[in-house]
Amino acid sequence: MSSKLEIRGLGKTFKTRSGELKALEDVNFEIAENEFVSLVGTSGCGKSTLLNIVAGLDHPTEGGAWLDGEPITGPGRDRGMVFQTYTLLPWLNTRQNVEFALRGEDMTRAERRDAAIEQLELVGLSEFVDAYPSQLSGGMRQRVAIARALSYRPEVLLMDEPFGALDALTRRVMQELLTEVWERHRLTVLFITHDVEEAIYISDRVLVMKNRPGKIKEEVEIDLPRPRDFSMISGSHFAELSRQVLEPIHAESKQVVQAAE
Repeated sequence: MSSKLEIRGLGKTFKTRSGELKALEDVNFEIAENEFVSLVGTSGCGKSTLLNIVAGLDHPTEGGAWLDGEPITGPGRDRGMVFQTYTLLPWLNTRQNVEFALRGEDMTRAERRDAAIEQLELVGLSEFVDAYPSQLSGGMRQRVAIARALSYRPEVLLMDEPFGALDALTRRVMQELLTEVWERHRLTVLFITHDVEEAIYISDRVLVMKNRPGKIKEEVEIDLPRPRDFSMISGSHFAELSRQVLEPIHAESKQVVQAAE
C-alpha cells in the first residue's frame, strides 16, 4: 500500500511562563492509503497536539507532516475532523448542519441538499433530517458530526476521542457504525482514544505513545478479520492484542506516578 500520511522527525515545543514545554519529540510514522490507525497513550502525551498539527490547526517546531508527499501547512478540505464535542450549530437542523460544511463548494443548493441527505442516510439518520440538535441524543449528534465531516469527501478523517462523552452502550453502537462507514468509504483515518478495546476493535494498527515529550513507543498490528463484530472481543486473540497495547501504556503510567512522588 502507498503511504498517504507521513510524519517525520516531528517535534512541538510550547513557550510557557515557566519556560519551554516539549510536547512532542521526533515523532515518526506513516499511514497507508485507506488504513485505519489509532493513537493511544497516557493523558498529556501529546496525542491531540499531534492530531492538530496533521489537521493544520497548529504547526510543528521541528520536522513535519506530509499528505500525498505535500507538506501540511494549514487546514484543508482534504482532511475532515471530528471532535469529542459535537460543534453543531443549534439554530440549524440536521440536514442544514451537514450542508453548512458544503458552503463554498462548487455545488447548487439542490446538490448540497442531496449530498447532505446521502451522508445522513449513511449514518442512519434519514428520519431525522429536519430535527434540531436539541432534539437529538448525544450519539445522534455525533453521527451528524461524522456525516458533516464526510460530506465534502475528505481523503483523511481525523478523529479526536469522538465517542469519549458517550455512555458505554452508545459508544459501542458508534464504534460499530464507524467501522461500517469506513468499510464503505475506505478513506484514511487517524483516530485518538483512551479506550484500548475501542482502538483494537476499529483499527488496522494501534500506535502507543510514550509520556511527554510524546513519541511513538510501540506499534501493534491488529490482524483481526473484517468486517468486525463484537463477538471478537471475548476471544483469546483479542485478549492477546489488548495485552500488547496495555503493557507499554501501563509502563508509561507507572513512570508518571513515580515522577509525581
